[in-house]
Amino acid sequence: MQLRCDVHTHTLYSRHAYSTILENVHAAKEAGLELLGSTDHFSSMLYPEYENIRHYQYLCVSHTWPKEIDGVRLLQGCEVDIVDLDGHLFGYDIPIAKNIDGDFYNDKKTLSLYERVTRKMDYVIASVHKHSFADSATPLECTKLYLEALRNKKVLILGHIGRSGLPFEIDPVLLAAKEAHKLIEINEHSMDSGNHCIDRCRAIAVRCAELSVPISVSSDAHFALRIGQLDKVKKLLSEIHFPEELIATRSKDSFLSAMKDAGL
Repeated sequence: MQLRCDVHTHTLYSRHAYSTILENVHAAKEAGLELLGSTDHFSSMLYPEYENIRHYQYLCVSHTWPKEIDGVRLLQGCEVDIVDLDGHLFGYDIPIAKNIDGDFYNDKKTLSLYERVTRKMDYVIASVHKHSFADSATPLECTKLYLEALRNKKVLILGHIGRSGLPFEIDPVLLAAKEAHKLIEINEHSMDSGNHCIDRCRAIAVRCAELSVPISVSSDAHFALRIGQLDKVKKLLSEIHFPEELIATRSKDSFLSAMKDAGL
């Protein structure tokens, strides 16, 4: 099984990751990848002052990076937190009218922090990290939050849903992703989270295969040397005979095609 993309990776900006974007690109090249997606965290875990756009300028201008470095296609995105049972994404309720200089934006609009940060990105991964808001939630409510997150135009991937700990109903989420031409993620980092998590990821992958739902396979690397290291996920997918044609990250062309199908 050849997987030539890694579209969920982190740089130093995520604060608990340890590599620069160039170190990540070089690691991707060494791993034989065709495409790298850089998707740093965009959530409350970064800064206590959410309303200050200056904290997020690294993400806001990532679209200015070269589109290809050393033969590796480079995409810019982020991993944004789903923050409530309504499926809202971090920053949706924080109005931003001024830029990093303190001047009003040229467009004269007051957009949300989420809109300001992501509007020029290639794609967004929507994930649950802090899940205390769902501690007493029903499976129906948890299912709804993922369905609502999928409605967001920029969201291409639901991140590590097998590791979220939420008791959602698998089939409705997978079928909604399929209908919207979006991807369900199975990532390498989840394979280190215990047998319960691995079993959940396996169950999700099996249903994706049965329902013909495309997936994204990534490392979720927080250190450059882990980029493109996907052995545990490959093993799981091989064991269940997962169809390679449903893996959007199998090649650069297949992932770019998946983005186009999702309207990105």
